[in-house]
Amino acid sequence: MPKIIVNEFLTLDGVMQAPGGPDEDKESGFKHGGWQFPYDDKVMEEKIGEGFDDADGFLLGRKTYDIFSSYWPKFDDPNNPIATKLNSLPKYVMSRNLKKVDWNNSTLISDNVVEELRKLREKPGRSIQTWGSNDVLQTLFKNDLIDEYRLYIFPLVLGTGKRLFGDGTIPKAFKPIECVTSPTGATYHRLASGGKPTYGKMGP
Repeated sequence: MPKIIVNEFLTLDGVMQAPGGPDEDKESGFKHGGWQFPYDDKVMEEKIGEGFDDADGFLLGRKTYDIFSSYWPKFDDPNNPIATKLNSLPKYVMSRNLKKVDWNNSTLISDNVVEELRKLREKPGRSIQTWGSNDVLQTLFKNDLIDEYRLYIFPLVLGTGKRLFGDGTIPKAFKPIECVTSPTGATYHRLASGGKPTYGKMGP
């Protein structure tokens, strides 16, 4: 059974919107697109590459699908492992607005979304991964369908933008698997689901 793994680039205040460029996602007047670029280094590139190694498919929302499908098919270099994976492996696109998906090996999921996701988890494989796809993540959160998080956290705050964990997120604890710090101050956190939080009291 494949795990569902969430991969996200985040600021310290949890913003995940438009890390890749100024025009990536301007929804709600977001003006900080491309905030990840100054923190790019070999350590983060290596962890991102490793993140794709165990992918057997990708789960995307409409906006992320539109961004990826307009960009990655232009790269056909077989020595680029990220492009190779994204262009060849199955892509499951969750959207009630799209009528069809044309990117190679893409399947549209528009009805009975949770049921279809549970069916995906019954197939053989190592992992189905999300990148971006904020709306998809909210569905995954509410239905406890996430097995692992791979979070790339960068040392800045933006104050506005879509957040990975917003108001109404179901409380959850995590089990650390790996943590790495890069020369630019970015950190990589690989976390497994750890059930519900536990509570106590500090001090005497």
